[in-house]
Parts: sequence; C-alpha cells; structure tokens
Amino acid sequence: MKQYLLEMRGITKRFSGVKALDDVNLKVEEGEIHALVGENGAGKSTLMSILSGIYPRGDYEGDIVFEGQICRFSGIRDSERNGIVIIHQELALVPQLSIGENIFLGNERTDRIRGIDWDRTYSEADSLLQTVGLSESSRTLIHDISVGKQQLVEIAKALSKNVRLLILDEPTASLNDEDSNKLLDLLLQFKKDGMTSILISHKLSEVERVADHITVLRDGSVIETLDKNAGDINEQHIIRSMVGREITDRFPARTCQMGAVSLEVRNWTVYHPLYDRKIIDNINIRMRKGEVVGISGLMGAGRSEFAMSVFGKLYGRGISGQLFLNGREIHLNNVPDAIKNRIAYVTEDRKTSGLILSNPIRVNITLADLMRVSKRGVINHDIERIRADEYSRLLNVKSEGVEQNAEHLSGGNQQKVLLAKWMFTEPDVLILDEPTRGIDVGAKYEIYLFINELVAQGKSVLMISSEMPELLGMCDRIYVMNQGKIVAELQQHEATQERIMASILQTKESADREEG
Repeated sequence: MKQYLLEMRGITKRFSGVKALDDVNLKVEEGEIHALVGENGAGKSTLMSILSGIYPRGDYEGDIVFEGQICRFSGIRDSERNGIVIIHQELALVPQLSIGENIFLGNERTDRIRGIDWDRTYSEADSLLQTVGLSESSRTLIHDISVGKQQLVEIAKALSKNVRLLILDEPTASLNDEDSNKLLDLLLQFKKDGMTSILISHKLSEVERVADHITVLRDGSVIETLDKNAGDINEQHIIRSMVGREITDRFPARTCQMGAVSLEVRNWTVYHPLYDRKIIDNINIRMRKGEVVGISGLMGAGRSEFAMSVFGKLYGRGISGQLFLNGREIHLNNVPDAIKNRIAYVTEDRKTSGLILSNPIRVNITLADLMRVSKRGVINHDIERIRADEYSRLLNVKSEGVEQNAEHLSGGNQQKVLLAKWMFTEPDVLILDEPTRGIDVGAKYEIYLFINELVAQGKSVLMISSEMPELLGMCDRIYVMNQGKIVAELQQHEATQERIMASILQTKESADREEG
C-alpha cells in the first residue's frame, strides 16, 4: 500500500467570489518528487500557498492531511513547525547580510548570555552549504554571489528548518542551464536521502527528467496525475493536458523578409556604475528591419547590462561607442530619448522594474508615454482607458478589465501587460530581455506569435534569453556573449546548442589561461 506523506482533499479557494481552486485533490508519496504544472493562473501557486499557511485556515474549503493528521495552519510558521517549507520564485534574501545571517534569519542560533551565537551560526551554516554543494564561506555577503548560488542558499535555509516536505516554486526560472542542472541534481540527491519535494515549473524538460508524478492543473481543477512508472510522462502529453489542445510546433513558423539595417551599435563599452570594472567590452552588433536577433550567454555575461546601457544609458557609466538608427547617428542620454527614437526595452524583471503591481492595467499600459493620453499635462482618463483596453485586447490579456490591478494577474498576463506597455510607445526597435521567463507554454506561444507579427511589419526585435531552444526556434541570427564581449555570431542555419556552448567555453578557457 502506498504511503502518502501529504493529502490535500477537496481544496476550494475563492477570490472576490471567483473560484481559483475548485475541489482540488492532491496526493504526494513519501520520498518522491511530485511536480505541479499548468498554465499561468491555473492555481498552482495558490494551492501551495494554502499548504504553506500563507492562506490560513478559514480562507479556503477542504482539508490538509500531513503525516496522517489533519492540519489547520494559521500562518507560515505553523507549516514550518510541521516541516513544510516553501521557496518562492522571488528569492527572499537580504543582499546586505551574510549567507549565514540569511540562513538563520528569524530562526537565529542564540544562547542565554550572549544573544546570537555567531560561532554556532556560521559553523552550522557552513555545514548546510556543504550539503547543498556550495564552497563559499557562510560569512560571504549575499550580493557577492550569483543568482544560482543564492537559490542554493534558499535551499540551505529550508534545510535549517528540519524540512520534511520541500516546495519549490519555479526554482530554475532565473538560472542558466548549468545552474539549473546542479539544482535538479541536488533534488535527486535529496530524494535518495528520503526527502519529499513538490516542484512547480514551466520547464517541462526538467519536470520530465526528475518527477515521479506530475499533477496537471487547468483553470483551478486537477486534469490528471501522470505516473513515471506507467510511462505516460512526455512533453506532448503534458502540454495537451495543460492547454487542452495540441501544440505541434512550439515555435510558430515565420517567413523572414529582412530590410535595411535599423539599429547598429559600434565599439560599445560600459563600466560598472560603482566600481572601476569594464562590464561591456567593445561590442559591435547590427539589426535589420524584419529580423529577430538573439543574444545568448551564461549568467553574468553582460547581456542585460548591454541592453540597458543602449536604452538611454539606463545602466553603467563611462559609456563610449556609437549608435546608429536607420543610418543616422543618435545620442540617447536618457530613457525619454530612447522612447522618442522609437526604441523600447522590456525588462526581465516585470514585478520590480517593469510594472507597478499595485496599480491598474490601465495605468501600467500607458505609463511609458503619458503624452499620448494627456493634454497640457492633465491625463484624460477616458482616452487612457480606451487605449489601454485596445492594447490589452491586442496582447490577449486575460483580466476582469483594465481597472484590475496588475498584482492580481497571472505571471503570463503580467508579461503581456508589460509588452503592451512598450508597444503603446509604438517602437520600431524592441529589446526583449527574457520575454517568456516563468510563463507557461500557451502564453509563450502567444508571445512568439506577437513577435512574428512585429517583424512582419518591418520592426526589429532583439531577444535576450537563457533558454537556448527559444533562441534557436525564434531568431534569424544569434550573437553569443561571454564576459562582456561578443564571442560569436551565428546565422540561423548554423546555430546549435553545441556551437553556442563551444563558443562560450572556448573563450572562457582562453581567459582562464591569460589569468593564469
């Protein structure tokens, strides 16, 4: 007989009278990796928020049965006392504190005389770092380590709470392939050691690799649970269950009809805003009308820094080089200059830098170009509402209307609002930084279709992505970056994952030899 560590029975949750979860049942066996998949807004994070006590008893209907006992959590501390620990997609670490301080924040190692016992804090933290495969000292500050390592610190923090059930919400969304594989290997090791994990992810290849069971949610209901041992776990089956239809081609076909060079960047060099360190080193790229150009590279290669520095010097100092738009040299000293020249930048961080989540969709869509909805400095809210509704429909944003706050939208629909915000400025050159991070295959496909429509109109798109299949499937040409430099330029017909990684590793080895 199967031993279930967790059962969630008849879970129903409403927001403003609308069912976000409808009679959901979930069973998780002890010692397994159980994946939750579904489109944005399907209810995955809501279900895990109930399990972890973020939504307390009384906020939902149904029962949580953990280790055979019915649990009624009043808050997240209740669930953690039972060994249920959740790691959210947005890391909850304090950059200015050390790794050790972060691991035991709110769970401090103390003695009665001295208060916090720092020797014990750092000793236990170092042991936990060893468990998750980090060689850094626990006295290292969080802002001095990479995002991939910060994710491992979050896991070490969870282990410090004597975790029995580890919940990971999109743990690899911000990681490159190498760091993602390290994290997945760690989960598999935890499984060997007897730990149970629930994994929420939109990266179906990762789910297929590590999960023993996969539960598919759609519109707040369980569609099915797939069993690895039964041989019914494959990407196409999962996608069909998630979206309710077949998606035979993940990347829609497009006929490439390129025109003249639209944007050219020559000898572009950028220094760190605080330190005397070169971040971008003499980069040269060009884009044509009707072309999707990709930028590939490992975390820290300088891709986002390059894009932001071009977009009105949003990043960096000591910037030198030349920008040419349609053959004419331009000088973009700030973001309004970039917008006036019809260049737009869609940030990778929609929640912090991209949108004002506490404001309505209407405000977010028109924010980048208020002149178009105002007269003599006064916003005409009727016109603003009409234009916002127009762009919301253009991007197929699923919402209750443009007066709904962005914070109440799913990740995929937030991303569409962010795209709508910049399309409202009517750009000719659109820079997309991780445009599909953390969103499901259905929403990705819609964004890919929209990109194709833009280039069919003669616009130019620069796509930065950590997902190589996405770059290979969408781009006409790919630049490869490493350590702030362009190390390769590949046409669509010659670009492969192997060639991209070979270009990166070759330059990395050369740099290591020079340092040695």
